[in-house]
Amino acid sequence: MKKTLKTLALVMALVMMFSCLGANAFAAGSLAMGTGGESGTYYAYGGVLATYLKQTVGVDVTVVSTGGSAADITGIDDGSYDLATVQSDVMTYAYTGTNTYEETGAVTSFVTLGALYPEAVQIVTCDPDIKSVDDLKGKSVCIGDVGSGTYFNAMDVLTAYGLTEDDINPVYQSFGDSTESLKDGKIDAAFQVAGPPTPAITDLAATKDVYLVSIDEEHIAAMQEANPSYYPYTIPAGTYKGFDEDASTVCIKATLIARADLDEDTAYTIVSTIFDPANKDAIGELHAMGNLLDLEFATDGISVPFHPGAAKFFAEHDIEVEVAE
Repeated sequence: MKKTLKTLALVMALVMMFSCLGANAFAAGSLAMGTGGESGTYYAYGGVLATYLKQTVGVDVTVVSTGGSAADITGIDDGSYDLATVQSDVMTYAYTGTNTYEETGAVTSFVTLGALYPEAVQIVTCDPDIKSVDDLKGKSVCIGDVGSGTYFNAMDVLTAYGLTEDDINPVYQSFGDSTESLKDGKIDAAFQVAGPPTPAITDLAATKDVYLVSIDEEHIAAMQEANPSYYPYTIPAGTYKGFDEDASTVCIKATLIARADLDEDTAYTIVSTIFDPANKDAIGELHAMGNLLDLEFATDGISVPFHPGAAKFFAEHDIEVEVAE
């Protein structure tokens, strides 16, 4: 009798535990989220969102460091990841089979959950003589990991200025590795596409004089004409130590995506937890990018259809989005 009572008590305790976690978390199990390099914003912010989801609604998310947007989309497509943070332009290329996806074909196994924050194209150098993109000609320049979102953006910037990969000495590295290369004088400049302040650049500025190369209005307009995903952005003075001038550049959106077959309840729980305006301050206290969460920003100008669970949440806030079939 005592054994039966103990067993019953254990069962009741488990039932209570899963009730506290919520039915959606129980259904979801553990979800894997592809992010980016460990020195970038994707990885750090992804960790914050994962922690917040676990602590508030019991959705268990494991954050994985990756090579960036293209690797994340591949990971969703092959079943390695359930969620991922990617650049809005790269996900559009993948979904439509354009740009570098022309040869491999469209990838349509993912859907949008919502845009998180603006990502600035930052051209970083420790050389005060590099004042414009034209000055990169003949220099050793890191243009991101091969196939990363940073690589695509670097190519777009160079193209707008009439330059090609052959006009520079290209180096293919992650944020962390390119920062070390800048610190050691092995490269002259590096493209880093992330929400400022970016940890890798912040770390570099602590030991070296750092300069950001601006993109002028004429070339920003050319980039927008070629790709409407871009929009003007100003990185304010003071963003990094010793950085005393504004830098003009372009931005795309860091966007949270999911595999298309993620169940609707789980998708709704994730989106409603992250994007509910009532939670913005709490997430912002954990990471500065949380302060940029915004319902209009999350949905405006997104070309890849939304998960039905995400669409349900945004509809509750009078925002209609294109829903994936």
